[in-house]
Amino acid sequence: MHYLATFFTHSGAVKYRRYMRKLGIEAELLPVPRRLSSDCGIAAQFSTSQDPAGLITEDIHKLFVVEEGGERVLFSADG
Repeated sequence: MHYLATFFTHSGAVKYRRYMRKLGIEAELLPVPRRLSSDCGIAAQFSTSQDPAGLITEDIHKLFVVEEGGERVLFSADG
């Protein structure tokens, strides 16, 4: 599955990329697509077969699964 995570801060995004590398998952940092919002404007895009619930950290603002036709929110720190 393909995922997109947004973050509260730029440093949180960089920290998350390092965390994902330690798990053996390559995460690419990129600007947040305009149709999505983020406090810092940086997103991480990655693919994995792991349960995404185990990949949520305190740095993530929102986690989306990328599906045909768009993204669906899996997690939001806003509630």
